[in-house]
Amino acid sequence: MKIAQEILREELIHFEKQFKEAVKSQVPLLDRIMRFIVNRKGKQIRPMFVLLPAKLCGPINETTYRAASLVELLHTASLVHDDVVDESLERRGFFSTYALWKTKISVLVGDYLLAKGLLLSLDHSDFRILQLLSDAVRQMSEGELLQMEKSRSLNLSEDVYFDIIRGKTASLLASSCAAGAFSSSRDEVLTAKMRDFGEKAGIAFQIKDDLFDYGLSGAVGKPTGNDIREKKLTLPLIYTLNAVEKATRKEMINIIKNKNKDTAKVQYIVRKVIETGGIEYATTKMNAYRDEALAILHEFEDGEARRGLEELVRYTTDRKY
Repeated sequence: MKIAQEILREELIHFEKQFKEAVKSQVPLLDRIMRFIVNRKGKQIRPMFVLLPAKLCGPINETTYRAASLVELLHTASLVHDDVVDESLERRGFFSTYALWKTKISVLVGDYLLAKGLLLSLDHSDFRILQLLSDAVRQMSEGELLQMEKSRSLNLSEDVYFDIIRGKTASLLASSCAAGAFSSSRDEVLTAKMRDFGEKAGIAFQIKDDLFDYGLSGAVGKPTGNDIREKKLTLPLIYTLNAVEKATRKEMINIIKNKNKDTAKVQYIVRKVIETGGIEYATTKMNAYRDEALAILHEFEDGEARRGLEELVRYTTDRKY
């Protein structure tokens, strides 16, 4: 991501200052938790997916920075709430908010971040930006609930899988790109085009996460087979369940439902997915979405913003963790 980070070097510094200001609180405990969260933020991928589309479609302005802060506030709130739902004790190699402050405080912290995001937009009358990103929050919630519903029966078609990841993963990236484009252009055609771009990049990003579960990288951020243990039907697994013989499918579903804590059984599922070609199939799909996203970018004139976005898209599929 060196090209994107260099292109946005000054803008990211300005964004960081604004974001730190946006999460400040007058409550000592809350302020301490906010500092903890800010100091452990990730690679700023989502803010870059706001700033670069803005730069591609017009000049970056204060509305753009507020949109980037809103995206980061919403994303951070979703992570805090996810850790409560999943009872996860770690986040990016550190203790999670849930691990340190438990359920009640973590839920309230997530709510606080959501409220700060809403107020940041409302106080400056950024109504279209708020509409775009509020729709993403709705889709994220629907995607998570749809996944929970379907994981109970383990009868998930590929079409339903894509409905789930469009909501739970791709929607925020899509809305981030749309918000960035609108903030600098006020052009609904460009906004829709960048939303489509962001959705395709987000789907590719999620399929890459699916592939990590099969230990195909030396620097995977989670244990191999973790999705299987959580009964999550990912694209490589869905392909395999539809490709194997009926008896094997029945055996695999029984393991996922009833023996998903047995390491040897989980590894059997992983081997089956690899042997059946699930990895190759998912990789092909991922690259197709990546290429569709790049094709949308190539409708714009060449320049540093386009090159930065191209690098980010390729990062989503080439990353090692």
